[in-house]
Amino acid sequence: MWDAATTALGSFLDPSTFLFLFLGVLAGLIVGVIPGLGGTAAVAILLPFIFVLEPTQAMALLIGAVAVVHSSDTIASVLIGIPGSASASVLLLDGHEMAKQGKAARALSIAFLSSMLGGVLGAIGLTVAIPLARPMVLAFGSPEIFMLTVLGISLTALLSKGNLLKGVLAGTFGVLLGQIGAAPASPDYRYTFGSLFLTEGLDLVAVALGIFGIAEVIALVARRTAVSSVAALGSGWREGISDVMRHWTHVLRGGLIGIWAGVLPGVGATAGTWMAYGQAQATAKGKDRKKFGKGDPRGIIAPESANNAVEAGDLIPTLLFGIPGGAPAALLLGALLIYGIEPGPRMITNHLDVIYVIIWSFAFASVIGSILCFLMAKPLSKLAFVRFPLLAAGLIPILFMSGFQDSQQLEIFPVMLALGLLGWLMKTFNIPRAPFLIGFVLSIPLERYYYLTANLYEPAEWLLRPGVLIMLAILIAPLVYAGVRALRSAPAEDGGLEGEEALNVEPISNRWRLVVSIAFVIVFAVALILAQSFSDAARLLPNIASSLGVVLSIAAVAADVRQLRREGPLDGAELSAWNNQLRIAGLSTLWLVLFIALTYGVGLVVCVAIYIPLFLWKVANARWRTIVLYTMAVIGVLLLMREFLGVVLPFGYINLGV
Repeated sequence: MWDAATTALGSFLDPSTFLFLFLGVLAGLIVGVIPGLGGTAAVAILLPFIFVLEPTQAMALLIGAVAVVHSSDTIASVLIGIPGSASASVLLLDGHEMAKQGKAARALSIAFLSSMLGGVLGAIGLTVAIPLARPMVLAFGSPEIFMLTVLGISLTALLSKGNLLKGVLAGTFGVLLGQIGAAPASPDYRYTFGSLFLTEGLDLVAVALGIFGIAEVIALVARRTAVSSVAALGSGWREGISDVMRHWTHVLRGGLIGIWAGVLPGVGATAGTWMAYGQAQATAKGKDRKKFGKGDPRGIIAPESANNAVEAGDLIPTLLFGIPGGAPAALLLGALLIYGIEPGPRMITNHLDVIYVIIWSFAFASVIGSILCFLMAKPLSKLAFVRFPLLAAGLIPILFMSGFQDSQQLEIFPVMLALGLLGWLMKTFNIPRAPFLIGFVLSIPLERYYYLTANLYEPAEWLLRPGVLIMLAILIAPLVYAGVRALRSAPAEDGGLEGEEALNVEPISNRWRLVVSIAFVIVFAVALILAQSFSDAARLLPNIASSLGVVLSIAAVAADVRQLRREGPLDGAELSAWNNQLRIAGLSTLWLVLFIALTYGVGLVVCVAIYIPLFLWKVANARWRTIVLYTMAVIGVLLLMREFLGVVLPFGYINLGV
């Protein structure tokens, strides 16, 4: 084993191998900065180039890209409030809040160093996994994975402190939305309403960009203010490093959670980062727990450590069993097959040197990628102090273009806008969005592993398995503890929340809050009625989710009625401020509708040529020189992405050839 590790390390003394690793890192960083693309796009872009390379060089190139995508996707999440990827949406809670407080440098420093350490931990975990992973993975059957998925969704309770009811409601709605499309256990299509577009379900990237990214655009475009509320970048680079060193236990725990989330199929980076965030918040003591969501370093350290470690965890089932843990790992598996290397147990005996090349590549890439992020982050940090309309002019086409890549159908545009409006409503009315995303991500794995468990085991058999009992204890213990605390203390006020949503200090209408809760009742009730037309196998989880949703939303209506009676309607000044919020959201939505309409008509490139000048003129009040240069730059970036990154740009119904 050590001979193979030494031989693999020696291969990096060859300048060509290190050069390809560096090129892969650069490609991964660039792709990571662009919201919505992620590791799959990075590997897909580089895959055609490996045919002329040696296996060692090819692995260095591909792993270099995979290892650093989650390092650079931090930048958009922290600075602009737009998630660079679905898994980076967790950074909106504490990372983006730091940027808004003028601590962007500190937040990025924490993120980059944690990401690097998480990647190194992942490489170590991959090394240890070679002799140990086989018996551990084989011991985890469908019952354990099902319970782990339930445990992941139960993090709703941890991420919704002070607003538990609406946090669970949001998570249930995410599960229900995840049921759209083909059922995993029967030949049924659910909630498609006759649309071919919906038969494959909703893409995670489009959902995450809609619920977080488009929602921020709706909230900020018409305000004409900067992302940060202060006028200084902050000099917290060293302070961020000190934060990571001080909270090193969160680095370790986050990395371990990320590795395990990568090993288990169907969990992935998004759920892994939220699990890491949840454990960091759950293990905080007393008043420290209230700091989460308000710019707490631990809220960045834990998920960022998990983010990169997930990619290493993905490689464990890929290399040792030939079962890819995620989409990037599936592409890597294809690359190995190109060279006649068949992943599986035999790879340990026949190609152990290739495994160690992958491990060393992951470790080196994590370090190099973080160093490069530190070098380029300082100038990019200044984006947090640019007026948002100037940023939005380029962000709007990038966001919709990114959401378009999976389905490559224009119908995703109005869906993203609808999700953006939903995200704005959830943010405005203190309904946590994090549990929604967790529920959506884990909806299909939850259903799939439940059916496997139910068909392979008797209830008494799988419920008494040691792993299941351990996870049941982990699930029940916090609920019992929370119940005891609730009985001993006065009930929290309805609508209070610690975290991202608590930072909304502008007045909101209790009547509108009640209307939103009533809308949830209607949606869940309609979903329950429609589910009765599905087959028995297809309607089980929709029945559970929609029934639970009806109960929770009725409880939310009752809570909102009590709050309306207690606080009453808004007074004159508050009503004026609320009407101003509605005006801002309405104007922003109209600009997004115009963008979608133009794209439908003439395609994205021509739309940008018309939309950006008009937007910069009317909303950003930009000078004509700025308008011309800005428009040319955005069009150039889109065309370069189409040419060199394989990005598909949507055509309109009037095909103008661009």
